[in-house]
Amino acid sequence: MTVTLADVAARARVSPATVSRVLNGNYPVAASTRERVLRAVDDLDYVLNGPASSLAAATSDLVGILVNDIADPFFGIMAGAAQTQIGGPGDGSGRAGGEKLAVICNTGGSPERELTYLTLLQRQRAAAVVLTGGAVENPAHQAAMSAKLTKLADAGTRIVFCGRPPLPEGDALVAALTFDNRGGGRRLAEHLISLGHRRIGYVAGPPERTTTRHRLEGHREALRAAGLDAAGAGADGGRGSDDQELLTVHGPYDRRSGYEATLELLRRAPDVTAIVAANDTVALGACAAVRDQGIRIPQDISVAGFDDLPFSVDAVPALTTVRLPLFEAGARAGRLAMGKENPPPGGIATIAAELMIRGSTAAPRG
Repeated sequence: MTVTLADVAARARVSPATVSRVLNGNYPVAASTRERVLRAVDDLDYVLNGPASSLAAATSDLVGILVNDIADPFFGIMAGAAQTQIGGPGDGSGRAGGEKLAVICNTGGSPERELTYLTLLQRQRAAAVVLTGGAVENPAHQAAMSAKLTKLADAGTRIVFCGRPPLPEGDALVAALTFDNRGGGRRLAEHLISLGHRRIGYVAGPPERTTTRHRLEGHREALRAAGLDAAGAGADGGRGSDDQELLTVHGPYDRRSGYEATLELLRRAPDVTAIVAANDTVALGACAAVRDQGIRIPQDISVAGFDDLPFSVDAVPALTTVRLPLFEAGARAGRLAMGKENPPPGGIATIAAELMIRGSTAAPRG
């Protein structure tokens, strides 16, 4: 049953005109009244009719792209690539020729903000929504996300995940494009082990993020296979799984975190010979911390990142990292959102990660 403006007014105990004023923002309304109206809107999940109100099931020309941080190249590259397929150039006349208006929604990594943007896009009857990057592993948030995405899909919105795994209840999705973060983390650790490293520190991302967990799981899979993460000390010098917690420091996906976490890691375990960073931005912070301690890269310690962001090859020395095809994935997500490409079998596609070996890693001294 469709919720009407009158239903909201009755729930909030105000007139329909007051509800309209609150939603349109074109007339002053007392703060307590405004809060009561907005609570009623949320409780009833009211969708504001836009210009296409005469077509109850119609969608608009709006496409939302949700990112954690548009200033982070990881998200900027994917969002820009998606936009090339969503709002690309028309016929040169200045008229729209089937393109949509792509709007970037910057969540700041907040699960609550993510849900708020989805609600706003639902009210605008968005034609599609592309959600980029890893997800928060919280059952309550996952349930709220699943419910919200189902309502969007039921209203005709196409839902595409780019760089994140599907939700446990993922029926609302057109497609989920996931990166092989586990495999990339495993191959990077295997490379360092093959060079002779046995004490490998890990500067990880936020522990509640799927990307963090998957990359760290791949890293530890390689350590276990080499006997470096087994319970108890191994004959090859491994000191057990408890020691791997000592060698892991969590923090945000930014340069400052990389710097501070690396100092903490070096304090905990000054004998580490290699440091793996959660991503390339964190790796830059790690490199700066190492240099400020008078430690040379890679002669004294190896440093590696993840993502292969554009600046990684220009670092000195160039950064060993794991390449994710961010532009290609973003463009594909845009095509899927626009219905220009058929979804992959089962709606899920895993995108391969490629190891890029450069000058920041070498065999340990001695």
